[in-house]
Amino acid sequence: MAKPTFTDLLTVIERYARYDYVTPIEGLKVGRTDLPSEVGHSIYQPSFGLVARGVKEMLVGETRFHYGAGDSLLCAADVPVTSQVTEASPAAPYLAIHFDIDPSVVADLLREQSEVRPKVDESRIAGKYPLDPDLIDPLIRLVSLIDRPRDIPVMAPLIRREIIWRLLHTEHGPLLGQLAFANGHATRIARTTAWIRENYAASLCIPDLAAQANMSVPSFFRHFKAVTSMSPVQFQKRVRLQEARRGLTSANTIAAVAFDVGYESVSQFNRDYRRLFNLTPSDDAATLRATLQPRPVAVRQSATA
Repeated sequence: MAKPTFTDLLTVIERYARYDYVTPIEGLKVGRTDLPSEVGHSIYQPSFGLVARGVKEMLVGETRFHYGAGDSLLCAADVPVTSQVTEASPAAPYLAIHFDIDPSVVADLLREQSEVRPKVDESRIAGKYPLDPDLIDPLIRLVSLIDRPRDIPVMAPLIRREIIWRLLHTEHGPLLGQLAFANGHATRIARTTAWIRENYAASLCIPDLAAQANMSVPSFFRHFKAVTSMSPVQFQKRVRLQEARRGLTSANTIAAVAFDVGYESVSQFNRDYRRLFNLTPSDDAATLRATLQPRPVAVRQSATA
């Protein structure tokens, strides 16, 4: 049987891609965009992504990427991302997949296969390479599970594990290897960024975070900035604003959203929000709700023609 090609993968991604990127497979997003987008801001967790069609310009931490069709991107830490889809149309929509990587799976694979020891690269937090052909088949099988919900709980973890194993043998291997070593700077900082993401509304205690990373406070500040390109306070603010943006699509008031994410001042929340997203929370809420409205069938048909 002939090996599947990138064209086969593109066909599968186009079939299942949604405007909201949501799938029933935990940690997997499959999305489409019909038009060039505004500049967006987000926080990427350790993850792997692929552009199947179109182009996205990205600033990952402090590194710029031209992220086009056939490019795969791996992030090995929680990192702020600024991005913009620059090439997309209804006839040729931007198509991409993205899935989170569990560091424990990377560590398990390296323990089980002791001869596999990619040289760990702590000098970078993200890397972009052409998609390795060996990843095409498992990616097709993973995305195709969307049509087989009964198989997802059993098969999705196995296929994700296979994808991570194959990634360790690609040019992404040294970057991915960071996630397996508990005492590496990036991994220790990742423990603190994960805590901030899970407790974004709480007050920060820098000495406690430094202790969690097993670092002195000055060393913690230095390595946190090197990994995330932000200070801990700036990182927390970005996470709070991202969470607030998600909350704005509900019926909550602006004040309720601000307080829920940890702000004590609504006016300060409004200033920070506008500075990041270039819109007031109320204006952005209206835009987000309109974007999430179901699109006419005719638009979807033209996008896949």
